[in-house]
Amino acid sequence: MSAPVTDPPPAPAMAATPPTPPVIELRRVSKAYGSGAGAVHALRGIDLRIDAGEFVAVMGPSGSGKSTCMNIIGCLDVPSAGTYLFDGVDVGSLSRRQRALLRRGFLGFVFQGYNLLNRTSALENVELPLVYRGLRPRERRPKALRALAVVGLDAWANHTPGELSGGQQQRVAIARAIVTEPTVILADEPTGNLDSGRSREIMDLLAALNRDQRITIVMVTHEADMAAYARRIVRFVDGLVVPDQPHTALA
Repeated sequence: MSAPVTDPPPAPAMAATPPTPPVIELRRVSKAYGSGAGAVHALRGIDLRIDAGEFVAVMGPSGSGKSTCMNIIGCLDVPSAGTYLFDGVDVGSLSRRQRALLRRGFLGFVFQGYNLLNRTSALENVELPLVYRGLRPRERRPKALRALAVVGLDAWANHTPGELSGGQQQRVAIARAIVTEPTVILADEPTGNLDSGRSREIMDLLAALNRDQRITIVMVTHEADMAAYARRIVRFVDGLVVPDQPHTALA
């Protein structure tokens, strides 16, 4: 006699994969300077989400709140109200020291004015974040040389900023930003001091870092042709975020 036919056992339930949190999330974030009738409201309850691997351009007129927002994201300032989450962690719950460690370990900064030390070599400038981490010279030097190679300046490692062009100085600044292998690069007008040719070189480099190394980039710019490299443009007006739309990058 044949064995009775039975229904197969039910398949085990698959655990739902929890959604990946955005790397940066601002929830109803406000920032006011001063108090009472004289208070200046730089941010008025903004919501902003930036996912890992995005390249976002932040635009808006002077006084619109974009620089205040970047300072909060960079842990250089704190909101008056609202919540800032970095990779799911409530930054507002961190101590000053913990915020400094977050800034040092996960964020890279690129400024319009390069902010290089004039009397030290390109290599020493790139090493500086690793000095703050306590790495010894034999540990930090290879890392700094690799970062300079990424930006095409390893042959200029021993040159001081005064011996470099503006575009080369900004490349050194980018090498300094990536030497710690950050999750996010915050770039504040990175092409503001450069001519159009050097500006395109810098934007090509940032786009390559975003594409090839999956570094999230948040860039403040006033220039529409530079913002066109980003995949999303966020616009600020009077302390508020104007609903943004996906953008097709040039690079």
